[in-house]
Amino acid sequence: MSATGSARPTGLVDRTRMALARAGQVYHGTVTAARLDAARDRLDEPLRVAIAGRVKSGKSTLLNALVGERLAPTDAGECTRIVTWYRDGHTYRVTARPRRGDPRQLRFTRDDGAIEVDLADLAPEDVEDLQILWPSQALRGMTLIDTPGIGSLTAHVASRAWELLVTDDEETPADAVLYLMRHLHHTDLEFLHAFHDTTVSRPNPVNAIGILSRTDEIAVGRLDSMDSARRIARRLGTDANVRRVVQTVVPVAGLLAETAVTLTEAEVGQLRRVADLTPAEGDELLLSADRFVTRLPQLGVTETERRVLLDRFGLFGLRLCAQLLRTGVAPTATALARELVVHSGLAELREVLRSLFDERRDVLKSRSALLALAGLARAEPRPGSEGVLAEVEEIVASAHPFQELRVLASLRAGWVTGKEPVLEELERLIGGRGQAVHLRLDQGPDVGNRTLAALAQDALTRWQRRAENPMTSHELALAARVAVRSCEGMVTELARTG
Repeated sequence: MSATGSARPTGLVDRTRMALARAGQVYHGTVTAARLDAARDRLDEPLRVAIAGRVKSGKSTLLNALVGERLAPTDAGECTRIVTWYRDGHTYRVTARPRRGDPRQLRFTRDDGAIEVDLADLAPEDVEDLQILWPSQALRGMTLIDTPGIGSLTAHVASRAWELLVTDDEETPADAVLYLMRHLHHTDLEFLHAFHDTTVSRPNPVNAIGILSRTDEIAVGRLDSMDSARRIARRLGTDANVRRVVQTVVPVAGLLAETAVTLTEAEVGQLRRVADLTPAEGDELLLSADRFVTRLPQLGVTETERRVLLDRFGLFGLRLCAQLLRTGVAPTATALARELVVHSGLAELREVLRSLFDERRDVLKSRSALLALAGLARAEPRPGSEGVLAEVEEIVASAHPFQELRVLASLRAGWVTGKEPVLEELERLIGGRGQAVHLRLDQGPDVGNRTLAALAQDALTRWQRRAENPMTSHELALAARVAVRSCEGMVTELARTG
């Protein structure tokens, strides 16, 4: 379909692409045209997800766990002070974008897992970002952006994540954010509020997930550390201040998650020696890090090997592995890796990413593109730019997914009020817990279409009455109309697939 055709595209991405094409005609022959081309190309790219958080919150470790390889350096080297993009590619390449001058390809090595980049004559503060191309199944669906730690003692390092995600420019590089916190610090809320806005055109709770990180350190590495972490995450997830800036909070033991997806047979062999000890001997050996490194020399695992295990698993991971191997729950390396993925919280995080980010990727990418388009049209007005802005406003106002985002942001901000069960159902129906029909209707994935159709019809009737009830508050009535349309969409979808 041409940009001048009369047929109106129906899909959100199609409508966004059409708006960008029309804007390209308005800005044809200008520098802005290239930026519009980039925004249009971005619609076909994987979702861009930034990983942010305070210093030592475990950002690079989590990135490695999500990729399934040890790529990002987790020490305090030079490259951890630079915003680094990890993209899928057909080859292995590292490119630096200096703040001044043209991009240049850099040499790199990968001797011990993490990529070590040679910056040559570039100082970290002179590099805008690093672009790492790496063939990866995980990166085909999601481009990951590793950011320097917030709260760094070095001012220019501390500002890097702010420069990327908190900007007066309406063009935002990331479509969504994973924010890591070890506990709720005032700096965390300050940062999240800074990039959070209640309008659809800015990042809001829908595209931000909180990660309670390094949870294996909670309860001093005891086997019930993750249980404690889940309770804390649930409490944070219901905190009014937190709900305004992130959609949910997921506990993740990042170190164990990274180790789970990079586990080796040699490591499992060493762990079996610990598991073969009597429970009393094993508990005594794993009482502290010093004991594990120095006690029981007859174990058959050298001090160097033990230090590596400690760095890879932590005390929590070592205790958990010993128990899983000793009890036969994980008799093989494959089974042990699978159990560690679950126990680390990585499996839960993957599911949250799938339901909240991946299933909503078209909405998030379209919003980023429309945001960029509106910003360009306002910053560089010319004949026809008013029409561009009007088209953006019309898409945002009429597209139902954007209406759902607005209501969800209003719910999280406390602008829509009502009885708690009513608000909980509203949030669920408009996709607050995931896009899938069964999630919107608070059902399991195995529930049949006939049952779901009946539940959707009941919800539709219930929310139609609420929207039309003169006793319903104005804000809730407006939100109820959006819920009605969401229910109508579910009824139609279930009728078509039933």
